[in-house]
Amino acid sequence: MALNEFDVDVGGLRAHAWQGGSGFPILMLHGSGPGAGTIGNWRLVLEPLASRYHILATDLIGFGQSGRKPREPYFDPELWLKQAETMLARLPAGPVGIIGHSLSGALALRLAGRHRDRVTKVLTTGSMGNRFTANQYTVDCWTFPETKDALRRAVGYLVYDNSVITEEFLDNRMKILHGGDYAPYFRSMFAGDKQRYIDAAALSEAELAAVQCEVLMLHGRDDKPFPCAENTLVLAPKMVRADAMVIARCGHSPALEHPLKLIAAAHMLFG
Repeated sequence: MALNEFDVDVGGLRAHAWQGGSGFPILMLHGSGPGAGTIGNWRLVLEPLASRYHILATDLIGFGQSGRKPREPYFDPELWLKQAETMLARLPAGPVGIIGHSLSGALALRLAGRHRDRVTKVLTTGSMGNRFTANQYTVDCWTFPETKDALRRAVGYLVYDNSVITEEFLDNRMKILHGGDYAPYFRSMFAGDKQRYIDAAALSEAELAAVQCEVLMLHGRDDKPFPCAENTLVLAPKMVRADAMVIARCGHSPALEHPLKLIAAAHMLFG
C-alpha cells in the first residue's frame, strides 16, 4: 500500500510526513542517530501496518526529509514534542496510538502523559527514558561517522546480526550523511558530552506516573547502546499499565531485525 507524502508547517519549520491506510489511527516516530529517519527506521513495517491501521509517520525536524532548525540547539525534545502534537492534530478525532523508537519512545510516553484523553495506546521499541550512564556504544552511535568504516562500526552496534549491514546500505547512508548540510548539523546536534542527551530524554517519576494508558515496550535483549535492563525494564514497572517484552537475538532495532514480531505486537495492542 502506497502512503501519501507531504510537508507540514511546525512553527515555521518544515516537517515531512507519510500517511495512509484506514482503521485505528497511529502516529509513528523514529529514533535518533546519523541518517535516522522514517524510512530508515520503519521501512519494513510501514506498509504492513498501513494495511490495517491509519498510519501517520514523520521525520523529526533535523532528520531525514524534514527541514533543519536555523539556530542551535539542534537537539530539541520540546520542538519534537510540538511537532508530534501537530501531527496528532492531523489524525481523526478520538483515541489514537503512538509507536516510538529509542528517543521517540520517551517522546511517546511524554505525549501519553500530557494528552491522556487523546493517546490511549503506546508501543515503544528500544525506548530511552531512564537516566542511565552513557557507554562507549552510546557515544559511538551519537558520533558523526567520518568514514565508511566508522559508519560500519556504529551501525554494527545497533544490530545483533551484522550480516544485515550490506555494502549497498553503507554506501547509500554515506551519501546521505555527507551530502549538503547534514554533516555539520549532526556534529553540532550531538556535540560534547553525550550524557546530557540521555538526561534530556529522561522522564521524571511524575511523568511516568501520568502515563495511564496501555503501554507495550519491546526491547532487544542484546541492545548495547541503550540497554534493555537500564531503560525498558526500569521504566515499565513505573507505569500502571505497561507491559515489557524482551526479544532475543535482537539489538537496538526490532523493526529491522524482527519486523514480524513488531507487527504482531502492534496487532495485539492496537487490535
